[in-house]
Order: sequence, then C-alpha cells, then structure tokens
Amino acid sequence: MNHSTTTKKELIDRIATGTNQKRAAVKKTVQAFLDAVIGELAAGKRLELRDFGVFEIRERRARLAQNPKTLERVQVPPKKTVKFKVGRLMKESVGENDGARD
Repeated sequence: MNHSTTTKKELIDRIATGTNQKRAAVKKTVQAFLDAVIGELAAGKRLELRDFGVFEIRERRARLAQNPKTLERVQVPPKKTVKFKVGRLMKESVGENDGARD
C-alpha cells in the first residue's frame, strides 16, 4: 500500500491538466468547493455526495481521561467532530471494508 501524500496543489495541477483548464481557475473552484463543505458542516448540516461519501457532525460526550505522565484524572469537555462515511464508488475503488472512518 502506498502511503505517500498528495497535496492540494498537486491535485489542482492534475485537475487543470486533465481538464485543459487554467490552474488559477481550477484552484478557485477547488477552494470554493472546500469552503462550501466547511460552511455546510459549520451550519450543522449533513453533506451527502452520492457514491463518494457523507460528511456529518457528531457530538462527542464529555468524559473523564487520565494524563499519562502524571496519572491525574482530567475532565474532557464535549466537542464536535466530523464523521465521514465512505460511499459506494469510493468503497469499491479503495477496497474499504467497514464503510466508516472517524
């Protein structure tokens, strides 16, 4: 399995090359898409991209944790996290078995 990282810049370059569009236009579109995803999630909405996956906000409840160095118990407040559930086409392409990642 390849564990290399693709950056946003590299992805933009590939899309620009693959679609014969100017890099600046692709960059603007990709950034607008990412901003829209963040905006929808920040508004508390569930974002479903058919066959790709679903993004949604989940509330993690407060819990008691332990500092590993001091062994002191600390209260961890509740917080919101983003959950992504893999869609059908991505699952088939990537070979994902359980369908969900936190």
